[in-house]
Amino acid sequence: MEFFNPKSNVNFMGIRRVTVWIAIALMTISIISLATRGLNFALDFTGGTLVEVVYDQPVEQADVSGKLQAAGVEGAIVQRFSTTNYSIRLSPEAVERLGADAADLGESSLDGRNAAVGQKILQALAVEGNPVEIKRSEFVGPQVGAELAYNGIVAVFVVLAGILIYIALRFEWKFAVATVVGEIHDVIVTLGFFSLLGLDFDLTVLAAILAVDGYSVNDKIVVFDRVRELFRSTRKAPPTEILNIAVNETLSRTIMTSLTTLLTVVALYVFGGPALEGFSLALIVGIIVGTLSSIFFACPVVLALGVTKQDLLPRAKDEAELARRP
Repeated sequence: MEFFNPKSNVNFMGIRRVTVWIAIALMTISIISLATRGLNFALDFTGGTLVEVVYDQPVEQADVSGKLQAAGVEGAIVQRFSTTNYSIRLSPEAVERLGADAADLGESSLDGRNAAVGQKILQALAVEGNPVEIKRSEFVGPQVGAELAYNGIVAVFVVLAGILIYIALRFEWKFAVATVVGEIHDVIVTLGFFSLLGLDFDLTVLAAILAVDGYSVNDKIVVFDRVRELFRSTRKAPPTEILNIAVNETLSRTIMTSLTTLLTVVALYVFGGPALEGFSLALIVGIIVGTLSSIFFACPVVLALGVTKQDLLPRAKDEAELARRP
């Protein structure tokens, strides 16, 4: 069953100047936004308070969120562990708006402040006939958040370096450079999306950024592998035509893979609740951007680097090895 014509002949390389400039414009806008507005770091990076509560009887997550909003607890992130066990994360600003202070309990320590916040939450969630108690109330310091942010940045660069080394060894350095440039484009544009809209950036979003890296590089490798095959089997076609044929032949696979993945991620966004909103949204944006960059950005970069048939022909050692095979 085919949804797309495998013999399509869309001239993607003919519009490469337009698409590359659009990609550069998106990167520029994202970089400017990241430099001026920055990211709206969530509790994982800024510090705050985590309160875990347990009900005697099952309760819906929407009811928990509704009671917190009704009590004036704004910006709380509710995560369900089970039908009776929930965690509530509050940013420092949300704690200040609560007006919870250690003095409420006659305490002056940090533990007293956490206990005061817990009591405020307990009062907001009280339900007649369904007792609720606090399992823990903890403060996440900004020092831990800064360490997480640093480790996250290191993780992104380690992933990019690993991809660069692998593709340079497996394919050819020009493909490695084009892949990493495309990966940087995908990451920066996805981060720029969160920066422009002021969306919360937490550890789940960081995990989604790393997942976007893996997904996007897989898409680019599929296209580049077809380019390599065509370079070795086609004698007279110029590089522009080879790249066009490769993109057209893999277009059906690219679109169907992206659509089926998006169906799952959109379901996570719609039904996953607040705890998965940032993660799924980052994946949605990253998959769309990564798919488009594989077609309209990475291939033109390879062409600009001057890839030729000689770059991808088997070396003499490889040819001798192939000749010995039965």
